[in-house]
Amino acid sequence: MDDSLEKIQKEYAVLDDLSFKLKDIEYINNQHNRWNLRLQFLESHLVFVAASGQGQLMIDGRFIELRQGNVYVCVPGQLVEVTVHTLDERGFYYMRFDVMDGEKDAIHSLGKSSRFPVKGEVPAKSPVAILSLCQQIRQCWQKQDYLARFKGQILFQELLFNLMQDALTVQDHGTESALEHVKSYMEQHYQQELTIDQLAKVAGISTRHFMRLFKKKYGCSAIDYLAVYRIEQAQRLMRSGGSNRLKDIARYVGYQDDLYFRRKFKQISGVPPAEFMKNSRRKIVAYNFPNIGQLIALQIIPYAAPADHPWTDYFKRKYEVDSLRPLSSDPLTKREEIGLAEPDFIIGIDSMVALEEQIKLCTIAPSYFVPWEKHDWRTHLRLLAQFLDKTVAAETWLKKYERKVLFVREQVKSTIKDDRLLIVRITADLFYALGKRSVGAVFFDDLQMLPAQDVTRLDEQITLHDIVNLDADRLLFIIDEDSQSQSNWRTLLEAKEWRSLKAVQTCKVDFLPSYPWIEYAAFTHDLLLDEIVKLWRDRT
Repeated sequence: MDDSLEKIQKEYAVLDDLSFKLKDIEYINNQHNRWNLRLQFLESHLVFVAASGQGQLMIDGRFIELRQGNVYVCVPGQLVEVTVHTLDERGFYYMRFDVMDGEKDAIHSLGKSSRFPVKGEVPAKSPVAILSLCQQIRQCWQKQDYLARFKGQILFQELLFNLMQDALTVQDHGTESALEHVKSYMEQHYQQELTIDQLAKVAGISTRHFMRLFKKKYGCSAIDYLAVYRIEQAQRLMRSGGSNRLKDIARYVGYQDDLYFRRKFKQISGVPPAEFMKNSRRKIVAYNFPNIGQLIALQIIPYAAPADHPWTDYFKRKYEVDSLRPLSSDPLTKREEIGLAEPDFIIGIDSMVALEEQIKLCTIAPSYFVPWEKHDWRTHLRLLAQFLDKTVAAETWLKKYERKVLFVREQVKSTIKDDRLLIVRITADLFYALGKRSVGAVFFDDLQMLPAQDVTRLDEQITLHDIVNLDADRLLFIIDEDSQSQSNWRTLLEAKEWRSLKAVQTCKVDFLPSYPWIEYAAFTHDLLLDEIVKLWRDRT
């Protein structure tokens, strides 16, 4: 057995003597510009769940950079200060809890004698599952009903279980943290000349061992990761619309050889840098939601997109595109806005735009409406690329996606095995089983997971009775954020049949947020592969 794993398991032996009680939970979201926990010696145990935001955590004089998706545990007696900023709608959770020793029947007081087996930073295997638990705990905690608050305590125990399980699953904490540190180091020093030997030294492990571990964790070599990151920074400069020369951009992102930069850029982007710069100046309108994810996969940032799409703001943050124009949901207003934008192209979905409206849009600019029902998402991407003369970029992206699928399939196969999966979306008072014309395409087609029922019956409305009868080995829920959907989810949890489900009894119930995963588009599916690794890598 690995020494670090054996040590952790020995520490977990104290759990028979301990009990835990939540004292308070606080939720901070993007309505707060900044949040601070003043410098203090702790009297309670603390859990910080960084669903979003940036900031620093200081523990006993040592600074730790807060990372989205990670959890941080502090214990009584530590000198702690926290600063969080640039939060988004996912927020940041802060919980205080007590640890009781069964033998002494007393709460741990000041001093560094806590027997809680997990301390410091813990990379969450499934940030979405952790966030979902935090949301449920907070909802229960806000109620005056004693049973609801008692349920909040039970959910908090589940949160601690997941936290300790994540710490146990990561068998070599030192190596895991070292690899994350090297990745951050590359992103901060990408403009410098970096070698494998240097990066291995930063990680504090041998070069050969570093190369093997990095590829195993991230699916590519450290040098390949660095190259992709550099090209992404070059693309960002090109999109800014400045007058930077190509050779100046190449120097800025760390390439001294212009010819090598051009070759690497085309290899990663699918198009030469000059063509990318030309394309970035084209004004292309994404008329429907899925068009955003299609265009992003083709290295195209929409000039205008639906205003009520929940990820429009995400694209602005990620790609720093301040000029992205929001479009109204009213067709008439929307068409007027598009006309004023004077686009080069309009992209839509044929079944989502009335034929009469399609004809009117074609009078504004050359338009293409992706044939939705007849084709799968890969063909959608190829047809759109053909219209925009971006076929090479599409095929480059798809090849990269297929390599990623193979990597993810290998990473999660020991967890999913032959489990039959049911993906359920809860929206308002309805349940839907999702299949191959949705997020299920990634699970059932790409990862070759077994569906809990005939795939021809998926993407249909189902009932609680259906969920019970299917009794899938593994359940994955996507729950809309409105109050009715959340209420429907709580009703499901309280049903007596729920506890009898095989997936519930074996703790094989996971969650994804409603956006962006419900969208059937290339870029969304690529992001979903990353989330699947977080959900199921090495979880046995």
